[in-house]
Amino acid sequence: MTQPIHTFSASETRAMDTALEAALQGPRGANPLVGAVVVGPDGSHLATGYHRGAGTAHAEADAIAAAAAAGIDLRGATMVVTLEPCNHVGRTGPCAQAIIDAGLAHVVYAVDDPHDPAAGGAATLRAAGVSVRSGLAAGRALELNRRWFEAVEDKRPFVTLHIAQTLDSRIAAEDGTSQWISCPESLADNHAIRRRIDAILVGTQTVLVDNPRLTARDANGDAFGEQPLRAVMGRRGIPEDAAVRGDDGRVLHLPTRDPREALSLLFSAGARHVMVEGGSRILSAFLSEGLVDELVMYLAPTLLGSGTPALNGLGIATLADAQRWEWDAASGGAVQTLGRDLRLHLLPERPSGPPGNEDPVPTAAHSTSTDSLPARAAAGEATGGY
Repeated sequence: MTQPIHTFSASETRAMDTALEAALQGPRGANPLVGAVVVGPDGSHLATGYHRGAGTAHAEADAIAAAAAAGIDLRGATMVVTLEPCNHVGRTGPCAQAIIDAGLAHVVYAVDDPHDPAAGGAATLRAAGVSVRSGLAAGRALELNRRWFEAVEDKRPFVTLHIAQTLDSRIAAEDGTSQWISCPESLADNHAIRRRIDAILVGTQTVLVDNPRLTARDANGDAFGEQPLRAVMGRRGIPEDAAVRGDDGRVLHLPTRDPREALSLLFSAGARHVMVEGGSRILSAFLSEGLVDELVMYLAPTLLGSGTPALNGLGIATLADAQRWEWDAASGGAVQTLGRDLRLHLLPERPSGPPGNEDPVPTAAHSTSTDSLPARAAAGEATGGY
C-alpha cells in the first residue's frame, strides 16, 4: 500500500526544530524525551512544552497549560510534537483527549509511539475530526530517543549506568575505602536520579562488602517518601541483616549472572528504568553486553594510583573494537560542574549505517515526508561481584 506524502509549512518545520530542542530539557529514562510547540493559524509560535519525567505532564499537556496560563485560546491552532500523542491513562491523562478538549484543529508529529499501551493517539484524534499528519523530522526524532526505542522493542527496562571514579579510573582505594570519592553535590545529583528510577541494581558482592542501603535520600540523609525497587543480582543470597533489605519489602534478589536475564526479571517486576550501581564486575558485564542506554559518570579530581578499577575488562583487544560514546545534551547536558567534580553524560555511539540515511534540518519553505515510520513494537574487594 502506497503511503501518503504529507506537506509541512515552514512554520511547522521551525516549530518541530523548537520541539526537538525543548525535548532535550527532559530526563532520559522510562519515558521518551518529547517536546511540543503550538502554532497559531498565522504561523505564530503560541506555546512550548516538554516532558519532565515520569508522573509529570506530557509535552502536549505542558504546552496546553502554558498557553492557558498566558490566556491564549488554542482553538484552530496546530500542535507540533516529536512523538505521536499518547492514547492511554497512566499517571497522567491521554494527550490525544487533551488536544481535542483544547480545540486544536491540527496535529503534526514526527514518529509513531511504539509503546502498545500508549499508541493509537493519531486514530483517536482523526476520529474526533482533528487533522493529523506525521513524518516531519522523523529521522531526528528517532535519533533523539534511539535507545529508548530499542529498550521498548526488546521489552526490557531502559538502563542508566552510574560510575563515581577518580581521574585514574578508580572506584575504591587499595584498602577498599570508597566513601566518598564523589563530592556532596555529585551525591545529591545521584540521589535525584535514584528518586525518579524504578529500580537500582547491584551485585551480591557489593551488598556483602559495602552493605549499601540503596535508597534515595535528601541532603540530610533522610529517605524520600517514594523509593525505587532495590535489586541484587547474583547466585548468592542476600544476608538477613543486609541493609538493602530495609523495612518496606521493596528488595528483589535476581539469582543470575546474566545481565539480560536480570533485566527480563526486572521488566516482569514492572521496572521500566533501571540504574546499575554495582562495582567493576557488574558495570563491565552490562557494558560488554551493550545493554547500557545512558552513562552518568562523576569524575572526582583525585588520584589514587592503585586500588579498584572502575572496569575489569570489556573483552576488547584492539582499538578498532573500542566502545565509542557520544556526549548527550539531554538530562542536564553533556558536561556539568558539580562542586569539585565533573558530571559526564553520554549515550552509546550511533551505529554506522549506509550513506543517505541522514535527516537534515529542512531549509525549504515546505518540506515533505511519507508515513514510512517504524512499526509499533510491541567478601573481598567491593567490585560488584556476583
